[in-house]
Amino acid sequence: MNRIIRTAVCAAAVTGLAFGLGACAETTEAAKDKAVDQVDKAVDETYEVTYEVTGKSVDSIEFAGGGGTAMNPKMESVAKPKLPWTKTVTLRGIMPPAVSPIAIEGAADLSCKVVHKGKTIKEAKGEKAMVGGCVAISPIAK
Repeated sequence: MNRIIRTAVCAAAVTGLAFGLGACAETTEAAKDKAVDQVDKAVDETYEVTYEVTGKSVDSIEFAGGGGTAMNPKMESVAKPKLPWTKTVTLRGIMPPAVSPIAIEGAADLSCKVVHKGKTIKEAKGEKAMVGGCVAISPIAK
């Protein structure tokens, strides 16, 4: 009888622990998102970056244009851009600058850059530019 009670108590404890840890994980994720949003609002400083894309046969370019939040930036898009393409945008706080050229073919000649105050803070060429684009850390966060 004691063995059955111990087994039941252990099973209940394990179940409670699993539910508790699951709730902590959800709470931790929500707390992290809230903390990032609070930091983003507190760091209201703006900064400019210039995106540069070169290559051939770029079908479109997606980039962070300054809207949205650091956790959920609003992406803008340009279809069939004339290359080389440049765009200067104003971003805020810890929002990461990001530009992503999309090309169906011709990745070998493709490149992207993020430039801040005349200095390249992120650059990718070829397949890396096509697959991951150029995403940099906000210069305000450094």
